Amino acid sequence: MTIDPNILSALAPRPYAEVRETVRDGDLLLCSATDGFSRLIRWATKSPWSHVAIAYRLEEIDRVIVLESVEKIGVRAVPLSSFISRTSSGVSPYPGQILLARHKGMSAKSRRQPMKKMAKFAFGRLGDKFSTRDMARIALRIAFGRFERRMPRSLGARNAFICSEYVARCFKELDLEIPWDGLGFIAPCDFALDPRVEAVAQIKT
Repeated sequence: MTIDPNILSALAPRPYAEVRETVRDGDLLLCSATDGFSRLIRWATKSPWSHVAIAYRLEEIDRVIVLESVEKIGVRAVPLSSFISRTSSGVSPYPGQILLARHKGMSAKSRRQPMKKMAKFAFGRLGDKFSTRDMARIALRIAFGRFERRMPRSLGARNAFICSEYVARCFKELDLEIPWDGLGFIAPCDFALDPRVEAVAQIKT
């Protein structure tokens, strides 16, 4: 069963502290925001979802860390508390809504070694930046998605990922493929459309 596009209206927001305790390694943060780049993604994909990120618990320092790939910066890590309070460009309060979601396949991948492989890739990409050329390639992938054109192989993600491409690549480390139609790019909405991904809670921003 896929995540209903109206889930954010149907699911009452829960306090950050309450939701934080439920977060597991590999959980997803699906966002529906109204800033400029988010509107572009929503326009391109004809969906409410504008961004996706992945969460990890660092128990040793009592932190929940969110890993994401964002425009002008690249791949970065921020505390969950910061992620829900402002955008990557510093807009505060967060201009939208955030859903915590979970891939059912993660429960079957809870063995230490596979999860370590996923985390190694996710954290290993930290600091990868976007160049002007990378941003142009990403813009073309977005355009191909909007106009329902298959993405040329030459435009595929290399080391510069749209947020959803980055998270999908993390999941691939566990042999968990996120289905998509091959048009434009793997988008945040493709995670919501995957029947193995289920809503956990809406986080109050």
